[in-house]
Amino acid sequence: MTDGLFTDQFLERVQTLIGRHHTIYPLLPPQGIFFEALVERAFLMSGRDRASVIPSSTNSPWHDLLVGDIKLSIKSETGKITRVRHISITKLCTTETGEWNATALVKHAIDHLGRHDRMLMLRAIWGKLSFRYQLVDIPLSLLKKLDTAQFAEVGKRAGRKSLGGDVIEGGETLFHVHFDGADGKCQVRHLPLERCVILREWEQPFP
Repeated sequence: MTDGLFTDQFLERVQTLIGRHHTIYPLLPPQGIFFEALVERAFLMSGRDRASVIPSSTNSPWHDLLVGDIKLSIKSETGKITRVRHISITKLCTTETGEWNATALVKHAIDHLGRHDRMLMLRAIWGKLSFRYQLVDIPLSLLKKLDTAQFAEVGKRAGRKSLGGDVIEGGETLFHVHFDGADGKCQVRHLPLERCVILREWEQPFP
C-alpha cells in the first residue's frame, strides 16, 4: 500500500540503499540518524527536488524531515530483540524538563505528536540467515490514544520515579506507555504491528 508520500519508487529506493548499506556494514542495520539520511536520499532519488526535502537539525524536538509540506517523523527498531508482531518505540519524545507528573507528561507527548504529520519506521527482525526488513507507516492517531492510559509509578529507582500505563481498548491492552524517570524518554511498547501499515517487507540475506 502506497500513497503520494510513500510511493513505490520511494520504497524501492529505500530497499536499494539498505542493500548498499550492507555492502559496508554486513550485520549492522541502519538506524537513527543514519536511517534518516538514507530516507532523505531515497526521496531525492525518487524524483523529489532538493528544495522540497529539508532535514531538521540533529536532535531537533520537531520533525526529522520536511517533505513538501509534510512533517515526517523517522524511527527505527533494529535490535536483536525486535519482535515480529509488536513494535517498540524507544524514544517517542524526551521530557527532561518541566513538571514530572502524568498530566504534564501526557500533554507533552501529545503536543510532540501534533508537530508531525506522518511516522515512518524501519524494523529489522534478525533471523538465522537474513534480516527481515519492514517499512511501516505508524498512524499518529493510534499513538495519540496514550492520553487514555492510567499512569502509576513503576520501578524501584531512587529520586524521580518512572511512570507507566496501559492503553486499553475494547477491554484489551492495546499498548504500554512508559515515561522513564532516569533519562526522560517517553517509550511505547507492545504496539501491534497489525494496527499499522506495512509499506514494504523483504529479506536481506547475511553475507
